[in-house]
Amino acid sequence: MGELVGKAVEGELYYAEQEEFERVRRLNAEPQVRTRIFADMARLNALYMIARAGSGHIGSCFSSMDIVAWLHLNDMRRNGDDTARDLYFSSKGHDAPGLYAVLIALGRLPREWVHKLRHIEGLPGHPDVGTPNMVTNTGSLGMGISKAKGMAFAHRRRGIDGRIYVMTGDGELQEGQIWESLVSAANHKLDEITVLVDHNKLQSDYLVSQTSDLGDLDAKFAAFGWHVERVDGHDLDQLAAALERCKRAEAPQVIICDTVKGKGVSFMEHTAMESDAAQYTFHSGAPKAEQYTRAAQELIDKINVQMEAAGTQPLELETVMNKPAPAAGETKRLQPAYTEALLAAAERHPNLVALDADLLLDTGLIPFRQRFPERTVECGIAEMDMVSQAGGMALRGMLPVANSFACFLSTRPNEQIYNNATEHTKIVYVGWLAGMLPGGPGHSHQSVRDIAAVGGVPGLTILEPSCPEEVGPLLRWALETNQGSSYFRMTSIPYALPFALLDGYVPEAGKGVRVGGHDGEAAIVAYGMVMLAEACKAADILKDRHGIGLEVINLPWLNRVDGAWLKSALAGKRALFTLDNHYLDGGQGERVLTAALEQGLAGLTCQRFGLTEVPASGANPDVLRKAGLDAESLAEAMAKRLAG
Repeated sequence: MGELVGKAVEGELYYAEQEEFERVRRLNAEPQVRTRIFADMARLNALYMIARAGSGHIGSCFSSMDIVAWLHLNDMRRNGDDTARDLYFSSKGHDAPGLYAVLIALGRLPREWVHKLRHIEGLPGHPDVGTPNMVTNTGSLGMGISKAKGMAFAHRRRGIDGRIYVMTGDGELQEGQIWESLVSAANHKLDEITVLVDHNKLQSDYLVSQTSDLGDLDAKFAAFGWHVERVDGHDLDQLAAALERCKRAEAPQVIICDTVKGKGVSFMEHTAMESDAAQYTFHSGAPKAEQYTRAAQELIDKINVQMEAAGTQPLELETVMNKPAPAAGETKRLQPAYTEALLAAAERHPNLVALDADLLLDTGLIPFRQRFPERTVECGIAEMDMVSQAGGMALRGMLPVANSFACFLSTRPNEQIYNNATEHTKIVYVGWLAGMLPGGPGHSHQSVRDIAAVGGVPGLTILEPSCPEEVGPLLRWALETNQGSSYFRMTSIPYALPFALLDGYVPEAGKGVRVGGHDGEAAIVAYGMVMLAEACKAADILKDRHGIGLEVINLPWLNRVDGAWLKSALAGKRALFTLDNHYLDGGQGERVLTAALEQGLAGLTCQRFGLTEVPASGANPDVLRKAGLDAESLAEAMAKRLAG
């Protein structure tokens, strides 16, 4: 049973059960009144989910919540069997916790999943069709309107009558695919599509207007032949009227909803920012304990005021104690080392310029922009444009370093990277968030195919530092020794490292170095902080439990292997293992085994470890374990292979 909460207590988390939402839906009040209360309750639950998970996107969940609640409570039609007749999905996907909160409240997701955001057996960080009532996978920006057009085509062919509502972010409108998608939608008069722009004025780091100003959105959409409405996205009367007008339009429609990022909690609203130049701090991540308590109290008080005005009893809430994440021990991060190395390189090379795709904080570029503002180019959410800009710079004597998340930098501008390579210039691409971890955001943000995606680009060398101490030497090699371009895979999370490079380490192209393990009959070749750490721990388990000696070799060159070095490193070994933070197909392991065969090492017992299916979304240890790439799983698999 729930209880009345007068004063929120630090250390406690609060959420409303489905019955409380049902009580609000049954109120004898105007739809706008019921929806406002429902939306604030969903905000409280989304806040709970993000705080419990330890990560999420509060700002965009809160800015879009009034729109999502109105659509699901009042606008979207259901079939007689309670299946969806009208469809809704968020193209941006960051606001998934808000959508989950609404669907749980409506009984369309299991109620216990309110506790399982970013949980391996629960709700992924971004929408996935494996979750009930998720219409499409999102999180990779820009695809939503195109997906809706495909759905509309299928519906028409199959005689299905249903509207399709698509939520986009305003930062997302910097994606070229958005604008590509508009033309044929108007040409084919796809009037069953309604796009709602959550125009909250902010994106990952700063204001949209500072990053890449969108200009006159109304005029731009209208010029593409769309019916355009503009409303206050928190004014439900305006929203309801605009939706009704859209249903009578004979063209696809867009409703530009002017919203407030973080709406509902005063200090989380972007209007509370001290200046336009400030960085918005509630885009991603989880609130601190004190921030959560303040925010929960504000929402609870606001809900209860509305409950009283509607003539009903105050909100009853469930209370759970917040379990702090276990201490990780001593960990290391690559980002500070990268920032330091890039600043030092910029001092040596006056022609070095850093390009960013709306991820200054996540890619460690804020100090660079502060030191070299005239050599920092903010490209917004537009990696294809960024990479081609880098190509133009390189042709005219600059030394560009292009930064984004690896999942987007390696794939979206893949053709542009190839085009740059054919010009034989030098560009350094730096892809963050590489690999399976963090597992919370889900597969749209887990970069586990980038080695394959860029590995065949001529003259491009792929590198991944194993530790902070390797970042500087590898970056110097890429900028000053390598004649071609380079692509860096960078781990974004802190990780405990049970190994260290030897003093005086100097990287040599295609050659690795032993970093741990035990003398013996087997060797494992791996790269990067996560996989090398797990490999070292697996080597200790093999030695302790099975008496097997496994040497751990760091090979930071992911698409270059020096065959002679490999033959020497494997002298006296009977087994070779490889470990990829990537799909097996196209990973480093393929190149290592190919090099071993070319060196005449066909008698080795060999096995590749890596991903064979889409990685799960969840806590990092659970994601590794499910993939069979944690130390325990690796040790047992290698012991079994050697015993066979």
